[in-house]
Amino acid sequence: MIRFLTSLLVGATLLAAPVHAQNQPLRITIDEGIIEPLPLAVPNFVPDGAAATEYAAQIARVVAADLTGSGLFREIPSTAYISQVTSFDAPVQFADWKAINAQALVTGSVSLSGDRLTVRFRLWDVFAGTELGSGLQFAGTTDGWRRMAHKVADAVYSRITGEGGYFDSRVVFVSESGPKDQRRKRLAIMDYDGANVQYLTDSSSIVLAPRFSPTGDRVLYTSYQGGFPRIHILDVGRVEQRVLQSQEGTMSFAPRFSPDGQTVLFSLSQGGNTDLYTMNIASGQSARLTSAPSIETAPSYSPDGSRIVFESDRSGTPQLYIMSASGGEAQRISFGQGRYGTPVWSPRGDLIAFTKQNKGRFHIGVMRTDGSEERLLTASFLDEGPTWSPNGRVIMFTRETQGADGRASLYSVDISGRNLRPVRTPDGGSDPTWSPLLE
Repeated sequence: MIRFLTSLLVGATLLAAPVHAQNQPLRITIDEGIIEPLPLAVPNFVPDGAAATEYAAQIARVVAADLTGSGLFREIPSTAYISQVTSFDAPVQFADWKAINAQALVTGSVSLSGDRLTVRFRLWDVFAGTELGSGLQFAGTTDGWRRMAHKVADAVYSRITGEGGYFDSRVVFVSESGPKDQRRKRLAIMDYDGANVQYLTDSSSIVLAPRFSPTGDRVLYTSYQGGFPRIHILDVGRVEQRVLQSQEGTMSFAPRFSPDGQTVLFSLSQGGNTDLYTMNIASGQSARLTSAPSIETAPSYSPDGSRIVFESDRSGTPQLYIMSASGGEAQRISFGQGRYGTPVWSPRGDLIAFTKQNKGRFHIGVMRTDGSEERLLTASFLDEGPTWSPNGRVIMFTRETQGADGRASLYSVDISGRNLRPVRTPDGGSDPTWSPLLE
C-alpha cells in the first residue's frame, strides 16, 4: 500500500492519503493537512536527436521547478539515481526508483523538426508500478518551449492532486524602477514564475491596478495620463490601448471585469463622493450601484457574476461588504480588529482574499464569503493587493520593504499560509493580476 504525503492546504488543509491496492490508480483526497511534500524524480527528458538535447534538459528543469515551487513536491536529486532514463519507451526499473523513495516519476522525450518541438511525457506511480495516463504530448515552436514545460507540469500536478493547474498562466504587474521620489511605473507581463518579462506601456505616466479579462486577452488599468486617474483598456496581444472611462470632472479607478467580460465594475469619484458603477464595454452605458456618503472601492465579482464584494468606510473604518451585482443593500462580512481592503473573490467561489492592517502590521488573509474562518497568511511592514491563481490555491501579492527606498516586490503564498516565495522580476514589482490558464 502507498501513502502519498503532500502539503497542499485548502481551506481546511489537505490530506494526501491515497491508500490503494497495487493495481488501482493514484488518488489524493483533499481533507486535512499533512506537511510532507511528495518525493518525485524528474530525470532529463530524452532528446530525439542531438538538436533537441538542450531543449530536453531545459524542459525537464522547468517541470521540476514548477512542481517543487508549489510546495507540494520534493525533487530527488539526480545524484541519487540508480537507474538512468535513456529511452522514452524502455521499461521503467521501478525497484531502482523505490530504493531512493521516489513515489512519482516523470519521464519524457523531446523531438525537434525545424522550429517545431514535440514533447511527450509519462507520469508513473512508482510504488504501484503503473503509468498514470499515456500518450500525453504537446507541440509548438521552439520559442514556446517554456509553455510546453508548464503544460506538462500542470498535467502532472492535476493528475496527482485532483486540482486544476496554474503553471501555464501569466501575470500582469506594475514594474517599478528609479528612486522612491522619482518612481517610474509601467505595465509589464510575464510568465507566472517571473520569466519572459515584456513591457506593455512606457513610464511616461503612473499606472495602477491592472486586471485581466476572463479570457486573458485584455487588461484594465488606471492611468494618470493627463493628470487625473482614468480607466484604460489594453489588448495584450496587439499592445493597443484606449481610454474606457473619461467623464469630465471625475476620477475613475479600481476597475474589474465581469465574469463574462462584457462589463466593467469600477469606482468613480465626483463631488467629493466615491461610489461603485458598472459600464457596458460595447455601448459605454454606465449604471450607479451605490449612493452612500462614504468611499466604496476595490470591487470584485463572484465567479458566477451574481454578487460583488467591495471595500467601504461606511462604518467608520474600511471594512468588507457583499451585495447583489445589481446593487441594493450590502451586508458587512469583516468583523475582526483592524482595517480591511482590496477584497478579491476566489475563482472557486469559496473564499475571499483581502488586505488587513492591524497594530502597525499588514497582512494578506482569506475568509469564507460569509466572513467566517478568517485566516491571516502573511505579516510584514506592508503586504497588499492579493490576486488568485487560476485554480484558487495560491495568492500573489505586493510586499514593500521598510526603509528609505521602500522597494516593492512580488510574493506568492498558498492558502494555508505556507510556501511563502518571492517572485523574481527585473525591477521592483507591485499590483499583480493573475491570468486564467492559457489556451
